[in-house]
Amino acid sequence: MAKKAETVLKTASVLAFERKLDPSDAVFHAGRWDDRKNAAQWPAIGLREKSVRGTISHRLKTKDQQDSAKLDANIQDPNLQTVDVSTLPTQSDTLQVRFTLRVLGGAGVPSACNNADYQARLRDTVAHYADAPGFAELARRYAHNLANGRFLWRNRMGAEQIEVRIRHLEQGKERASWAFDALSLSLRAFDAPAPMDQDLKALAAVIKQGLAGSAYVLLEVTAYARMGDGQEVYPSQELILDRGDKQKGQKSKTLYSVGGVAAMHSQKIGNALRTIDTWYPDAGDNLGPIAVEPYGSVTSQGKAYRQPAQKMDFYNLLDRWVLIGEAPPLDQQHYVMANLIRGGVFGDSEKG
Repeated sequence: MAKKAETVLKTASVLAFERKLDPSDAVFHAGRWDDRKNAAQWPAIGLREKSVRGTISHRLKTKDQQDSAKLDANIQDPNLQTVDVSTLPTQSDTLQVRFTLRVLGGAGVPSACNNADYQARLRDTVAHYADAPGFAELARRYAHNLANGRFLWRNRMGAEQIEVRIRHLEQGKERASWAFDALSLSLRAFDAPAPMDQDLKALAAVIKQGLAGSAYVLLEVTAYARMGDGQEVYPSQELILDRGDKQKGQKSKTLYSVGGVAAMHSQKIGNALRTIDTWYPDAGDNLGPIAVEPYGSVTSQGKAYRQPAQKMDFYNLLDRWVLIGEAPPLDQQHYVMANLIRGGVFGDSEKG
């Protein structure tokens, strides 16, 4: 009797993962640097509109560069703009940015999967990673990005002093707390100076417990950036897909707020925390880590650093690891698991 042909394992067509680093929106408050102990009473920072009269400054087409009369006419036609702005009060020199972060277990366990055989193989693969090497390296990098204030984005640039305070909360009570001098920690590497090394290890150990599912982890993160009295601060900018009538007076920049308080999107916080990928091809030629993305996409540079042709993108690495049992190098295992922690929809559609 002929043997039954062995079924070839295929990627599930429905495959989704929930994010395991789950930040809240970050809200902005303002006060004095020397009064940080009373920060609970600091007033919220709001938004206001500003109308400005700009001038023509864009690059002209070649034919227009030769037409002086046309350029003069354009300059006389004002470039009117209405934008949202957010600033510190004139008597406040410090921005406070506060959010909470849940670290959830079950990394690599799909929230939706329509292929039981694939799910079983994936579960075994993730369990093997969790046993060795485990989540220690990823937790160390996430902890570093909390401590160095990367999540402040543009607010970090030009600040004179930055302190990041992190509290580990359980049932509303503080279990542990740490304070970091953010500017002493690099944005380009994950090595910590000796004075902060032990605190970073302790924070990383807590994050590791959360990812491993051995403890419920909720962190409260509060950053203080000393910027100067009345300086502009930078909440998230809203993406307006339908601007409607583009006549004069249409707002050209809309900032994000929560209940009238200037704020930063949770997605932007999450992007900063997962900026840990130093394992992509030609990483030595770049300026530092990039956010964990399936194709290593960096929109600000218009480039994908993990091209499928190089077989170093998330899908190629995951498929070889799960479908045929070919474990990638250790650093790429970290990258694959970081994508599963990031979450997303990764099914293999049968449509061409």
